[in-house]
Amino acid sequence: MMWGIASDGLIPMSLSTPWAIRALELLFALSAGIQTLEYLRMRKAMHNAGLWSWAIQRRDIPHRAIRAGFDFLFSEPIFRGLLWARLIALMSLAFQGASLYNVGFLFVSNLAVLIRWRGAFNGGSDFMTLVVLTGLLIAQIVRYFDNAELGWRTCFWYITIQSITSYFVSGAVKLLQAEWRDGSAMTIFLNAAIHGPLNQQHWLRQPWLSAIGCWTFILWECAAPLALLHTSLAVAYCLIAALFHFLVFWFFGLNRFFWAWVASFPAIIWCAGQLF
Repeated sequence: MMWGIASDGLIPMSLSTPWAIRALELLFALSAGIQTLEYLRMRKAMHNAGLWSWAIQRRDIPHRAIRAGFDFLFSEPIFRGLLWARLIALMSLAFQGASLYNVGFLFVSNLAVLIRWRGAFNGGSDFMTLVVLTGLLIAQIVRYFDNAELGWRTCFWYITIQSITSYFVSGAVKLLQAEWRDGSAMTIFLNAAIHGPLNQQHWLRQPWLSAIGCWTFILWECAAPLALLHTSLAVAYCLIAALFHFLVFWFFGLNRFFWAWVASFPAIIWCAGQLF
């Protein structure tokens, strides 16, 4: 069996992982880096007089000793230092590749950030960020026990199952809602978008066009598992997904969704190639 050098050491070339490993590491570093920079930019809003004051959020923690620990961690200078350390770890991930040290720190610091925001700052993007980070942590823990191949295989499949399932469940939920089946959901959402509400003559107010758009989203999301039937299908599905997430960013300003889900695409494409 031929071997090649990847970021975590020797990886069997038959596994075809080096490109997927590097793509996953780089895209996740970019995604989490953007999030961290946003937190740093928002730090004034996290002061006691700010919109997201820890002085209010700390009341959710009943245990005095635990609350005191978080009071220290989430004090302005310490939390700012944590975010800068997170950026350094992400640069290490991007330039040197994943290790148990940088990924382990990123995982723990990510949990701290989630606690600071009561579990989620941006909903689905926080979920997918944690999914990809958990996959990377799994790869490093298994690698620590001297099985890098199994570690990356498990990482890719964990991320893929979570990502594909999220698309499928989203489509299934839409299918169960009358607003999506009759096509009115698209107009409702766009009216609440950053560019909305739509004027009365807007072409997206056409009922037949809105219905086509709603059913396109439903069928596309429900068809997510079919992306695993062939590498070409996976690539095409991921390209369409990237366009979808870009449109969500354009109309709703949710930039994190784009990068968080794009970071999962290398795993989906790799798994499609391995499955068939």
